[in-house]
Amino acid sequence: MPILKSLGVADPKVPRAGTLPLRSSRNPFEEVPGLEEDEVGELGSLPNGTSCRRRATLEKLAGLAPFRLGWTPGRRAGSPGDGQSRSFLGRVLTPGIRRSSADFGLLARLQGTRAQGDEEVAGEAARRLAFLRLGRGPKPRRASLAERVVPAGEAAPEPPPKVPEPPKMKEPLSVLEILSLIQQRELARADEHILELEAEELASSGGGAPGPPGAEGAAGGRRARDVALLYEALQRELWALVRETLAGPGPGAGAGAGAVAQLGQVLVQEEAADGRRGPGAARQLRARWAEAVARAARERLEAAAPGAPGGLAGQLEALRARLLEDMGVVRGRLAPAYPAGLGAFGVYLRGYHGALADWLGAAARRRLPLADRYALLHWHNQVYPREVLGLVDLVALENGELGPLLSPGTLRGLEDECVTDVKAQTRAALLRVLQENEEHWGSTEEQPSSLAQDVCELLEEHTERAPRISQEFGERMAHCCLGGLAEFLQSFQQRVERFHENPGVRELLPDRYISRTISLVNCGPPLRALAERLARVGPPESEPAREAAASALDRVTRLCHRVLADLLFQELQVSEAGGWGRACARRGEHPPPPPQPTVPLSP
Repeated sequence: MPILKSLGVADPKVPRAGTLPLRSSRNPFEEVPGLEEDEVGELGSLPNGTSCRRRATLEKLAGLAPFRLGWTPGRRAGSPGDGQSRSFLGRVLTPGIRRSSADFGLLARLQGTRAQGDEEVAGEAARRLAFLRLGRGPKPRRASLAERVVPAGEAAPEPPPKVPEPPKMKEPLSVLEILSLIQQRELARADEHILELEAEELASSGGGAPGPPGAEGAAGGRRARDVALLYEALQRELWALVRETLAGPGPGAGAGAGAVAQLGQVLVQEEAADGRRGPGAARQLRARWAEAVARAARERLEAAAPGAPGGLAGQLEALRARLLEDMGVVRGRLAPAYPAGLGAFGVYLRGYHGALADWLGAAARRRLPLADRYALLHWHNQVYPREVLGLVDLVALENGELGPLLSPGTLRGLEDECVTDVKAQTRAALLRVLQENEEHWGSTEEQPSSLAQDVCELLEEHTERAPRISQEFGERMAHCCLGGLAEFLQSFQQRVERFHENPGVRELLPDRYISRTISLVNCGPPLRALAERLARVGPPESEPAREAAASALDRVTRLCHRVLADLLFQELQVSEAGGWGRACARRGEHPPPPPQPTVPLSP
């Protein structure tokens, strides 16, 4: 018990107002000789007639303790066990009033200072009490009041029935405490308190519908701004959780299905709250969740594509691997943790589909080489539907439709560019091959001709690749290649005619000249078969090109056959003239001169 110090009164017999008389002894229970009987009478007496002088002294001693707001024996005021808040604001504010965001700094400073002081005082008191208890031994047991009142052997009376205490009102959390819940990823509980705070704001503003998210101003007040700020903090944590759960190891993945379940619970709570708010004030957190999933998917795909080797084809393969990996995570771990009514698997699949469509659209707008354009069309039309969507259960979607990755206009533009490039490239390649073979026709060296094989390989590279993308694109490519083949065969016919009209071919040996002619006429059957096959695959408008190709091959064939027939006829004439000359020599006659070989200039 505290001992009062001397207050410094000059005359102990004349006490001042508001002070206690000086004592010769420091014992507060000793009677003061200076007190008169009338003063004792003023202090009053207890109901049993005894004086209350000592009681008055105790009351004064208890009241003189500085800054005591309600003292309880054995317990400090403001301690966690007495039901009072440790902070200054908690004792000043009446129950039911929330602390707003304006009190964050003051609350943090007061709580930190008092917490440190309370810990030091509590530790010192515990050490002092432990020392005083040494050597006292166990406390003797005293008989209870029931044992003293009720004699031994008699039954104790029944205790009166307990009156049920009224339920205690749950104290609302402050804005700082709700923010702490958000930072600790207790998202569902934090959202419940935000909804309560929003309801309080509606009640204080007259019960009208809340404004749109983020609406601030004089009409909204401080509580409306607190609600808006808490919603922003809540959404930041929600969308960060979406990114972390897709990225693999990290805070979100470490939290497991519990954090994802809390995210789903927040979405369900907010969707129910939107039904109460009305269409104009709905926060539409579910739609924003879908947008956050799409953003996370876009980040995942963009991070996977740039580092892949092999150009665009390698990047598309990296995208396929990332899609299969992430959709496996969604199917096995994330989607089962969400509430069933949200359709989480469909939301994630649509998010990845939309992000992939944006990536492919950006790639299609660039100027791509022919090989990359082929790879993009093939991946869009064949790889993605078969190797990605084919492994995904489309029944899990709400409508089963995802839409195309690229618009029909974009696909048509890519196909047109492919056809244009193939037409230009094949025309240049065919003319180059024809020029190289023509240079060997008049040479004296014996070289096998591979003209027909080279032409078929150049065209079949495109005519076999295009149908694997789509049937319509295959028909367009076949028509393009057939037109290029018809132009090539017309040029081939003209060069064959010039070869036979050239006087220099007479310098060739007859056997070499005959072999060149035979190799030229042998180019006809494989090139004719290629033209027929392209005409069957192509559209009906390919028929004129097929006829032009067939006509050019027919002219080359007739010309070569005519040249070979003339050479054979001249050889027969020479042989016949040689036999007649020998007969004349035997008869003693002079033989006529042999005929000169001639080369036909036209078929």
